[in-house]
Amino acid sequence: MRLALYADIHGNREAFDACLEHAGKQRVDGHCVLGDLVGYGADAQYVADRVARLIEDGGFALKGNHDEAASLGQTSGMNQYAKAAIEWTHANIDKATRELLAGLPFEKDEGDYLFVHADASSPPDWRYVTDQASAEQSLRATRKRATFCGHVHVPQLWHMAPGKSATYYQPQTNIAVPLAGARQWLGVLGSTGQPRDKNPAAAWALLDTDLREITYFRTPYDIEKTAAKIHAAGLPQILAARLFIGR
Repeated sequence: MRLALYADIHGNREAFDACLEHAGKQRVDGHCVLGDLVGYGADAQYVADRVARLIEDGGFALKGNHDEAASLGQTSGMNQYAKAAIEWTHANIDKATRELLAGLPFEKDEGDYLFVHADASSPPDWRYVTDQASAEQSLRATRKRATFCGHVHVPQLWHMAPGKSATYYQPQTNIAVPLAGARQWLGVLGSTGQPRDKNPAAAWALLDTDLREITYFRTPYDIEKTAAKIHAAGLPQILAARLFIGR
């Protein structure tokens, strides 16, 4: 199966649509959203509706911390910009969408693969995978061949052989990486809707479970249009400005 993976869409309609179109050209068989459908962007309702249709068609989606916050209208622990976006999102999505977000699972187990939004050792705690120690913590929490997560907004790939420490590998765009069976792998996706690795193009990945390989992609989209919607919605201007620089 060729499975398209998206994470941290954050209400960015243009980025998500561009990635879905790109994935269609790669002849994918299914779609998986690794959390944070909403937050920051001005198209929360559209993105949630689109994801709901993907789920109806056999795809799956997981709960991210912004999804949980938006469903409840709770913003504790968030910075002022995230808080403002969550408050706006909660007020601008319908009841069915709040229920959809609240009901999303924290993880999905699919054969050799585990899908989560954050660190796999305790998905509901929203821990970030940012270094060797946190990567090992996530890897040691499961015996799966590979785990895939988001949350960080920066693409990463880690692997760990039995009895060894986790090793970082920088994923290259458009180049498939074999998920060698002698190791465990942890793929951290970049953000579809709000990249923070200094590359403004939308991020997604393709997992081929038959070939046992992962390919990271970047897809350009109409940032000007997305930014204009953020301004029009009265959301913090920084949420639009950062899209142009991928920070």
